[in-house]
Amino acid sequence: MKLRRIVLLVAAACAMPLAVAGAPAPESVTAAAATRPSIAVVNGRVVTVEEFERAMAVALKQKFYHGTPPEGQIDQVARQVADELVDKSLLIAEAEKRGIAVDEEATKATLDGYEKRYGSSPNWAATRERALPEIRRELTNQQLLAGIEREVRAIPEPDDAAVRAFYDANNPLFTEPERIRVAVILLKVDPAAPKKVRDEAREEGRSIHERLVKGADFAELAKIHSGDPSAAKGGDLGYLHRGMLSEALHNNIDSMKPGDISESLDVLDGVAIFRLLERQSAKLRDFPDVRVRAAELLKREQSDAAWKRFVADLRRQATIQRLARYPGEAASTGTANEEPTWAAPGTRGP
Repeated sequence: MKLRRIVLLVAAACAMPLAVAGAPAPESVTAAAATRPSIAVVNGRVVTVEEFERAMAVALKQKFYHGTPPEGQIDQVARQVADELVDKSLLIAEAEKRGIAVDEEATKATLDGYEKRYGSSPNWAATRERALPEIRRELTNQQLLAGIEREVRAIPEPDDAAVRAFYDANNPLFTEPERIRVAVILLKVDPAAPKKVRDEAREEGRSIHERLVKGADFAELAKIHSGDPSAAKGGDLGYLHRGMLSEALHNNIDSMKPGDISESLDVLDGVAIFRLLERQSAKLRDFPDVRVRAAELLKREQSDAAWKRFVADLRRQATIQRLARYPGEAASTGTANEEPTWAAPGTRGP
């Protein structure tokens, strides 16, 4: 788990009541919902409202500035968080079933770190006895989740035929983009300078352009007039690909042939004149040169597919009961009109 998520978990755990996440459900689901509000029961394990609210608080902090989602997006985030908790419950149960190892020493070291970090906080002192078991449980769960994901994603290396087929089907991934080599004469103008200063630079740019059209040496004029660091090299900026210049400049250069000189153009740093020195077309790299990279990309693709299939299979084989508070879905049991605490003011839960 990333440090930021752990820190947010500590804050969330200290800010609201704690419950045993993913605890086995009692015989009566209705009774469980009455004594411990829940959003779902997954293969007999309760996903509690408290667990959902903590995960929701973390998600909002991670996704949105100041933790405030744009209008209309809170329901989407709530449904995503709830679905992730269902998957999490399934994956933890499967990891436990497979005997995935947990490093208790690492967990203890992390908890000791929290004690040192938050030890002087009054909130921590008031909540640590309730928060620590939940944080320990979450750290253990994260190890289980990481362990089972490593196990599922540990697929065999693809053979040469598969790698070659992947290369042939995904040529754009192995194609070097078009490159241009350009030179520039930049008449620098501070963006905050008055209009008169820029107008004078424009006039100087037009004068230099006229001299270039009449045959003046671009590199020599760049050394004399350009305020760009490339001036010492005659204005040569080297090879550039799309995205390294503004789109407007690229559009101007697109219509140029090697040797062509642009008009004087307004740019952020002043007024510039460009010369296209060379254009190299996009080039597909030979398979032997990119075989290692192709194998890495193919294996990543196959690993992602294996993981998605694994999670989907767990869901397909599971008994998942969504209760009244499950975001975005009509309830099968529970009190349908009960308002969840995550709802935005003035809205109602499902």
